[in-house]
Amino acid sequence: MSSANRYYAAACQLDLPNPKHRDQIRSRVDRMLEMIDHAVVGYEPFFDVRLVVFPEFAHAAPIYPSAEELLDRLAVPLPNDHTDRYQKKAKERGIYIQTGTFLESDVKWPGHVFNTTCLIGPDGILSKYRKVHPWLPWEVHTSPHDLLPTYDEPMFPVVETEIGKIGAAICYDWLFPEAIRELALAGAEVLVRVSAYMDPWGTAEPLDWWTSINRVRAIENLAYVVACNQAASLKNYPPFSWPGGSMMVDFDGRILAQANPGPGEQITVGPIDLDALRHERQRRRGHNLLQHLRPEAYRLGAFRP
Repeated sequence: MSSANRYYAAACQLDLPNPKHRDQIRSRVDRMLEMIDHAVVGYEPFFDVRLVVFPEFAHAAPIYPSAEELLDRLAVPLPNDHTDRYQKKAKERGIYIQTGTFLESDVKWPGHVFNTTCLIGPDGILSKYRKVHPWLPWEVHTSPHDLLPTYDEPMFPVVETEIGKIGAAICYDWLFPEAIRELALAGAEVLVRVSAYMDPWGTAEPLDWWTSINRVRAIENLAYVVACNQAASLKNYPPFSWPGGSMMVDFDGRILAQANPGPGEQITVGPIDLDALRHERQRRRGHNLLQHLRPEAYRLGAFRP
């Protein structure tokens, strides 16, 4: 089986002080590039790491209470020097990188800030996913949905790569099954969760939402899930702490690997077997939720609370 169809993904948790200005982002990228090398080179004797994922707010969190302040101090355009560095590393190592989120500014949408993750390969940025469901009321960035009907970019992009069809969504988006279903219906085989899912809704019972939701989304979409969670301690990202627990889940909801719960920088690796996934998607007559979907039966578009 070729390494393109069977490989490992690495989720790289972070525990770093939150930057107060965009000039402080570069040192964080320095550390993430080091972690990529640790993941790819360190595990090379055992298997090929081809996908590396970082958490939400890896570059900056929306610590200021208004979009104007975020634009002034933390927001950056995409692409930028940081994404250029990721591309260089992806080319050097022959990998794909799902970046942690940037607070993104775009001249096309003046006055708005997006919470954005990029899938970067050896040839550059392959997709940009902008968080569709901001975590209200704390997050003041804009959802692409808020700009409809004039928003003209893919809201749920899925990219075909040599390591499978990859779609990403960010943190709170995953509590909305419709959002992740959009990625699956677009063909995603590997669903990537870039997250900052804080305590107490993490890995510990009775509110182990993080673990439960990752497993359910894998089952209902017959897809792999690679979920990287922020692991910042309270002193670094107040007023919240993040429990980590980054994980890989297979298409039957099996946890293939999971980081220890609690704050702290960790690298967790787990297997992706595309041949097995594609076989099951073709073979299964039972529990094939994508094939058994009845979209005409649902009236979501007409629903208003």
